[in-house]
Amino acid sequence: MSRSPFATSDEVDAVVVGTGAGGAPLLARLAAAGLSVVALEAGKALDPVRDFARDEEAQGFLFWNDERLSAGEDPVAFGRNNSGTGIGGSTLHYTAYMVRAQPADLRLKTDFGVAEDWPFPYEALEPYYDEVEATIGVSGPSPYPWGPARTPYPLKPLPLNGAAQLMQRGCDKLGIRTSPAANAALSGSYATDGTRFRPACHNCGFCQAGCATGAKGSADVTWLPMAAAAGAEIRPEAYVTGFERAPDGRITAVVYRTPRGDERQRCRNVFLCAGAIETPRILLLNGLANGSGQVGRNFMAHTGIQVWGQFDEFVRPFKGIPGGLISEDTHRPADADFAGGYLLQSIGVMPVTYASQVARGRRLWGKQLRAHMRGYNNTAGINILGDCLPYAHNFVELSDELDARGLPKPRVHFTMGENERRMTDHADKLMQRIWAAAGARDIWSFPRNAHIIGTARMGSDPDSSVVDPDGRAHDVPNLFVSDNSTFPSALGANPALTIMALALRTADRFLARGA
Repeated sequence: MSRSPFATSDEVDAVVVGTGAGGAPLLARLAAAGLSVVALEAGKALDPVRDFARDEEAQGFLFWNDERLSAGEDPVAFGRNNSGTGIGGSTLHYTAYMVRAQPADLRLKTDFGVAEDWPFPYEALEPYYDEVEATIGVSGPSPYPWGPARTPYPLKPLPLNGAAQLMQRGCDKLGIRTSPAANAALSGSYATDGTRFRPACHNCGFCQAGCATGAKGSADVTWLPMAAAAGAEIRPEAYVTGFERAPDGRITAVVYRTPRGDERQRCRNVFLCAGAIETPRILLLNGLANGSGQVGRNFMAHTGIQVWGQFDEFVRPFKGIPGGLISEDTHRPADADFAGGYLLQSIGVMPVTYASQVARGRRLWGKQLRAHMRGYNNTAGINILGDCLPYAHNFVELSDELDARGLPKPRVHFTMGENERRMTDHADKLMQRIWAAAGARDIWSFPRNAHIIGTARMGSDPDSSVVDPDGRAHDVPNLFVSDNSTFPSALGANPALTIMALALRTADRFLARGA
């Protein structure tokens, strides 16, 4: 993808590991500043027109399918929908919800005496939120009903699909405010300086199977073409395994595996952007940046219970942007018996995904499952995205089992705390009421946790965090982390927008140091 590939013997200014929401914006920024940069991506380079089909079973290659071992009382399901692979990473299959954190999300400890505050206020992220939304083309309502006054979205909201209209009906009857959600899918054709023309979304609804038209703002059609145009080199099928270091501890080269064998790229700086499982795994494999003992610790996963129901009218849940409607009235509910809060979202769902959730959640098989699925086109869902507190009992470690590459598999321990159970119970009751008010029958709940967060905490104290507020490792002066692993708290919002905003901030702080 590069116009000017670098030799591995060249000492480049920076190597970026990972090309998803954390790596791609940062790569574009560093390249635009004139730095020599190489991105290493474990997955393949994909052609959306050729490789992305409206067939969810055929699109399994978009997910990070290497085995991860799940432990704890609430083991997290991996594979589909948690991590991605390919040039563009998880943005290739994300649903494109682009929700800003609210200022209070960054100060849980101050407001509730639990978890951790972020080491900077909301105002430090706000200009980067504006920039991300303008660059990739976010469609959303103006004004937005919750949070501080903000810059209008560059595009008007997308149409409400069936589930969104039904959630709106139920919420209206209960006096809950709703709004069209913000999505990184284009409600009109769009291009900005440095990005190519992209057509409007035609609401096919298969966003999680990869967007074949480029209407979804995934990294492969936004940040990465910008980076390549500015001179960055992006290498697919380059799986990072280790580092070479100087006597003073600085990293001098990144070692990675390719189909041709092991290679190494000399560099002056490294940005690790591999996500909340692979980032700590790489650090632990190499005994790196762990003077605090915090690498792999504080793993979090959003509370994400779903409530489903069937309606008399046709919903056709595969159509339209999956997340069409939102309510943040529950960001800090008055009757809460928990810290933090959550948001409500309507959800679209593809048929095989829904069938698998029915089997897991309701234990329906054979004739019973087939009978239930006959009502698929009349099915609609709501879910939440809620805070998850960091706990000592939730962490990522290296197991004794080896993967296909001969490296230890990650083992992920996760058990919800009392706070998450209370929040889930609160949300379950409310969503059941919304669906009853909307006219649903056969209402059922599917408890789950979504998104993988934490494991390389950002903070000012080197005894309790892995990286400083600028994303630089406390222990290694030329190592930076830019992904959801650095989040001190989970935030009551989908993480993609904040990961991208944080990546731009990390790049700017690095450049301000004089690179």
